[in-house]
Amino acid sequence: MDKIILITGGSRGIGAATARLAAERGYAVAVNYRRNREAAEVVVEAVGRVGGKGIAVAADVAVEAEVVRMFAAVDAELGPLTALVNNAAILETQMRVDTMDAARLQRVFATNVTGSFLCSREAVRRMSTRHGGRGGAIVNVSSGASRLGSPGEYVDYAASKGAIDTLTIGLAREVAEEGIRVNAVRPGFIYTEIHASGGDPERVDRVKELVPMKRGGQPVEVAAAILWLLSEEASFTTGTFIDVTGGK
Repeated sequence: MDKIILITGGSRGIGAATARLAAERGYAVAVNYRRNREAAEVVVEAVGRVGGKGIAVAADVAVEAEVVRMFAAVDAELGPLTALVNNAAILETQMRVDTMDAARLQRVFATNVTGSFLCSREAVRRMSTRHGGRGGAIVNVSSGASRLGSPGEYVDYAASKGAIDTLTIGLAREVAEEGIRVNAVRPGFIYTEIHASGGDPERVDRVKELVPMKRGGQPVEVAAAILWLLSEEASFTTGTFIDVTGGK
């Protein structure tokens, strides 16, 4: 069976590293992006350089119709999906809960939580033996913040990742008999562009001394954990988490 993977938010950071590593492991790769097609095409080109097949697929995962169109495009261009990585996520400027408004909360939860639910739904409809599929695997990208809460910075982001942890456990048990494994990784302080969108581009260097290993992580270190969870080496692993946090 051909290995076909869809990575949401695949044009940068952990998503891009996962796309490149997946291509090296023999996957055809669909790289989802919201707006930056140029960045997604760079990742697709990197997939091609290692002999893989890749496509860039636009969709805002918070918008149901766009998610449906994205999965249909993957069906048409690559074939039946075997793996999904729910990686797309946003965070907003650092602030305390007592200064957050409802519009911010709706934006964060729409992308980080609703988007993961919608993409998981579409993946299950394709992979589940209950729906005539041949099985597959889902990896959700949570965060060490789900355990720590991110006080004074991103409690809303941390809470959204707590929801992803619960989604992972519940969905894993729901589809375990249908040929689908569902797991998650929880990255810690990783050198990615997402920190700039929170107004703190140097955040990893600022806090790395809090990490027992005294450094930030690289996106490929998270990607390696994701690819292991997708692999046959993890065939008896579902509903579980790998913390890629340097011990924090």
